[in-house]
Amino acid sequence: MSTLYTLPELPYDYVALEPVISGEIIELHHDKHHAAYVKGANDTLEQLAEARDKENWGGINGLEKSLAFHLSGHILHSIYWQNMTGDGGGEPLDKDGTGELADAIAESFGSFAKFKAQLSKAAATTQGSGWGVLAYEPVTGRLIVEQIYDHQGNVGQGSVPILVFDAWEHAFYLQYRNQKVDFVEAMWRVVNWQDVAARYTAAKERANNLLLAP
Repeated sequence: MSTLYTLPELPYDYVALEPVISGEIIELHHDKHHAAYVKGANDTLEQLAEARDKENWGGINGLEKSLAFHLSGHILHSIYWQNMTGDGGGEPLDKDGTGELADAIAESFGSFAKFKAQLSKAAATTQGSGWGVLAYEPVTGRLIVEQIYDHQGNVGQGSVPILVFDAWEHAFYLQYRNQKVDFVEAMWRVVNWQDVAARYTAAKERANNLLLAP
């Protein structure tokens, strides 16, 4: 089976997000941790292909969990790198200067401040390893905050992540030690709102294809 997943290149240098995130963390996080999820997804697909060929389904539960873990880790990290920029921060603003994303956040959460408080708390209080995520929910067309366990648990089916905060220890521990709250607060200074806005627009356009009427 050919390799299906590859590690994307970073859209900036390792040190581009300093002082919020050190170059050492970015290098290890991308080149080692993210790369491991890519390899894990590809390896698991090969194992599933072998299971199909041999009709050996004894390990199917473990293989399906492994695929979900590694593939979701790969996808979330691919969004994570694009969600950040060295000249980011502030409040939502679309590329064309309009406030469509800002309006959606205000409608869904009451205000940007209330949204920021909820996502910050969700990311900072993840038990063990996980993520805080702003996602587009296609049934109502609203934005929701999800607190993801590991890479794939505790999410609504069909929701589309548009802003992700990695709250695994490998994302911050070398620099922030056990102060996850401080890391999450600092993350707001590097959010690439133009990327988030583009993801919001794309998620809305795809929503009608997800829930087809009978």
